[in-house]
Amino acid sequence: MIFINPRGAPELACDHCGCRWVDRLKGKAYCYECGEEISEEAIAEFQQAATEFAAKHAPPAAG
Repeated sequence: MIFINPRGAPELACDHCGCRWVDRLKGKAYCYECGEEISEEAIAEFQQAATEFAAKHAPPAAG
């Protein structure tokens, strides 16, 4: 699940409980609140959203 924070940036959240805190242990990501594993698909979706956000908000190139 992806939330958009007040500044417009994406935040990864647990699909099960909505918690936005994620622990990364032993190469996996788990929800801090309920302990459910964050899926590879959710992580990939978040990474894509973060890449798009960064591209939209990148400072103009010098020159």
